[in-house]
Amino acid sequence: MMNNFQIKALAYNQFANLFLASDDDLKDIGALKMIVNEHPGFPCRVSLQDATIGEEVLLLPFKHHKTDSPYQSTGAIYIRKNAEESLLAVNEIPKMLLHRLLSLRCYNKDGMMIDASVVEGKTTKEALQELFTNKEIDYIHIHNAKPGCYNCLAERV
Repeated sequence: MMNNFQIKALAYNQFANLFLASDDDLKDIGALKMIVNEHPGFPCRVSLQDATIGEEVLLLPFKHHKTDSPYQSTGAIYIRKNAEESLLAVNEIPKMLLHRLLSLRCYNKDGMMIDASVVEGKTTKEALQELFTNKEIDYIHIHNAKPGCYNCLAERV
């Protein structure tokens, strides 16, 4: 039996106004505007694509695990200016994950981590399908393993 999942990107509308903010206002919230100077290296959490050289991005803190459990979490993310939200098909893996070492953090419906795995990006699909054989897993956060930054969410479908 296949354990289907769908990867969800962040919505751009929650970040759009930040591109209009001054550098001082961004600094007040721990954020900054940057111009991409290498590729890959600036993975956008809205488009689920690596930004291209010369693009403007925001680097900002983001509360990606809003839960009442001890596993609530905030981390740094990149957002591309004018990014279009990625809408992925069931079991589709965005290209930006394929060349990274990833940490898959599995949570139950109460926001408690109940499993975790580190995988090569090219094996993400198979790893997610295997992890979702555990019926207690409600969702999985996908992070970059080395810097630990949040990428996206995989939900059971």
